[in-house]
Amino acid sequence: MPQGQIRKAISGFYYVQTGDGDLVQCKGRGVFRNRGISPLVGDFVTIVEDGDNDATITEVHERKNELVRPPVANVDQALLVFSIVEPDLSLHLLDRFLAVIESVGIKPIICLTKKDIAEESDLQIANSAIDYYKGIGYDVIKTYIDDPNLHDLLYPILKGNTTVLAGQSGVGKSTLLNTLIPELLLKTGEISEALGRGRHTTRHVELMEVAGGLVADTPGFSSLDFDHIEKDELRDYFVEMEQAAQLCKFRGCLHLKEPKCAVKAKVETGEILSTRYDNYVQFMQEIIDRKPRYPKND
Repeated sequence: MPQGQIRKAISGFYYVQTGDGDLVQCKGRGVFRNRGISPLVGDFVTIVEDGDNDATITEVHERKNELVRPPVANVDQALLVFSIVEPDLSLHLLDRFLAVIESVGIKPIICLTKKDIAEESDLQIANSAIDYYKGIGYDVIKTYIDDPNLHDLLYPILKGNTTVLAGQSGVGKSTLLNTLIPELLLKTGEISEALGRGRHTTRHVELMEVAGGLVADTPGFSSLDFDHIEKDELRDYFVEMEQAAQLCKFRGCLHLKEPKCAVKAKVETGEILSTRYDNYVQFMQEIIDRKPRYPKND
């Protein structure tokens, strides 16, 4: 039976790229619903052909990871697109993205846009942040609309990988794709000055072939909560804290009120960015305050 990968999902139909290069419209097998299985864009699947360019998905193969909102599976890396201005760079939101992406085993890459329209003071703030995030191991790039170096920056990153393009609305995700693949002519969003944020312009998840890899443009992360993360796991998704924790007096230190905590010591000396630690504490409180999930009665 033919096998392939789901490249697009719209209105209950899945479009599967098969080994011979055909894009086949498929329905999900009815039994999936009874098993609680929902095929996702990025899934590798087995299909049974029902006719010309029409088929049914009969098996969803094991995933290496998955995101729920947006619904996409088998992702290698996430290009987290944040603008320096319009909207202003939010390190709180960036840290939230990083923690969520790290928690599902996806490599984050930070991409800052709109450096061409940023004031010098905004650039100084962004450069300071870049130095820190690079220092703890993250790849960071800066670009802008019509950047002549965009291809040279992104093509080595995208080649051979499946990449999720994600970030706050209005930061330039669709503009990046328009530049990389001009024939797509994706509608770019405008910033609502009254709200200070952008309008979503992407309506469905689709994997597109770019630079020898696959890029998933998404309708945005509609949820960036920590429902799947326990309080003793969050520290593992702040990479510099995970490293410093080896020097804490107590094994299993949560870096909150414990004595002789190496993480808090490094915050005091400036080795760990205070905003990162403050965000960690806030995210931890969200997890602690989360309502417990009780198993359903049979």
